[in-house]
Parts: sequence; C-alpha cells; structure tokens
Amino acid sequence: MSYIVEHMSNNVWRGKFSELPEEEVIHGFSCRLGGVSREPYASLDMGLHVGDFPEDVLENRKLFLSYLHVNSERLIAAEQIHGNRVARVGEKELGAGALDYESACKGTDALITNIPGAALFMCFADCVPLLFYDKEKHAIGLAHAGWKGTVASIAKETVRAMEEEFQTDPSELLVGIGPSIGPCCFSVGEDVADAFQSYYGTESDRILQDKEGKTHIDLWEANRLQLEQAGVLPQNIISADTCTSCQHAWYYSYRADGGKTGRMGAVIVLQKY
Repeated sequence: MSYIVEHMSNNVWRGKFSELPEEEVIHGFSCRLGGVSREPYASLDMGLHVGDFPEDVLENRKLFLSYLHVNSERLIAAEQIHGNRVARVGEKELGAGALDYESACKGTDALITNIPGAALFMCFADCVPLLFYDKEKHAIGLAHAGWKGTVASIAKETVRAMEEEFQTDPSELLVGIGPSIGPCCFSVGEDVADAFQSYYGTESDRILQDKEGKTHIDLWEANRLQLEQAGVLPQNIISADTCTSCQHAWYYSYRADGGKTGRMGAVIVLQKY
C-alpha cells in the first residue's frame, strides 16, 4: 500500500502516503469535496490567489487542517512562481501566507525546515507536489514542480538545499510524488517538448510519449528521474500515480476545469520526537 484516500469527516477527504509514519510527520493532500466555496471553486478550495472569496478559503483551510490537528494560522506558504528557489524556514516564518497571499514567501517554489510544528503548505491544480522526509536528520521539504519548475531542476535543488542546510544524505531521503496531471492527460506543444528533450537528453524517452500524434509528458517520471540523479534511491521514491485531470471530480485540475478553478492543498509537518 502506498497512496490512499481516507474520509476524515463531513465529506472532507485526505490523500496520504502510508510509508510516512504519522507519529513522525503529519502530511496530507486535500481533495475538493466538503468545503464552503462556491462555483467555480466548489468546494474545498485552498488557494488565496485564484479569485475565490478569501473568507471561504480560510474557512476551508481551517476545516481541513483541523482534522490533522494543524493550526491553519501557523502555516508557512510559498508564492509559487514556477521557479527553482528553495527557502529554509522556521519559527520566524510561521504564519507567512497563512491568512493572505501577499505575506507568502516571495519567489519561492520549495520550502524546507527542521523545526517541529512548522507546517509547510502549497497549493496545486495539476502541478506536481513533492514531499521530502529525512528521518535521520529529522527534516522535511515541500516542492512545487510544474513543467517549468521541473526543467528548472526544482527537485534536484530541494535535495541539494537539504544536503547543505541539514547535512541530509540523499540516499536516506523518502520522497512522495503527489496527485497531479498524469501522462495520460498532459499533452504539450513543441516548445515544451523541446525543453524536456534538451534537459533530459538521452533519458527523455522515459518522459516523452507520442499519443495519437500529440506529445505527452510524464511529469511523475521526469521528477523521479531527477530525484534519482540527485542521489535518492529508487525504492525511496513513492508516487500517488493519481491524475488530477482524470479525477477532477475529486481534485482540482486547471486543465480539466478550463483554467478557472480552485486549488488543493499539500501540507507536511514535522512532529516532535
């Protein structure tokens, strides 16, 4: 067993990896059901930057996170600009982006910490969430890997930052690839295909697929390959293998929902020993 979706209460659901021990690290991916947001954001929208009523988003965050026993006002959120900047955060960043988008960590697409109780949080609607856990050094990370961030090496940069900041051994890292658009649905134009071909070179045949005359990209495999190149062991990389576009009744999908939609939240919190 790896990725499972569990019912918490009142039609609120959480996706999680069974390999991440709850007594060591709290984590979860919100589904789109059980919240208070109205169309087109219905109903558990977690994004403060998509045009939804802020009071509804804050209520949704509070609702979902309360089931995880996480204080929604102590989140640390990132601006998420499809780049490759990694920020180490701690006590002084608690609350950044929790109640308003403007206070989120600027120009950042990955957060890392070794502070228990610091809740790393990001929003997604097809892009790839990456969760990192270093059991030996007691540190965690969360990264946002859309196609631009992927070819900007966000996965590698997160591993490198954890090595530098926490002396993480990449071979000890456990990394989860969360729900996101799958190769089944992610057809791209020539410019995007060329970017992946250029980045991955001879390995690009693991990532680029031809389907009915269109090029499809496997972002799960692209990030898996990048993590392996950074020293993460293949057996320590777990994947939800869940396409947000195929399953957009359960998850928000920018592509399937026509561009105007809400965001699911990904959260990871280090527990105290």
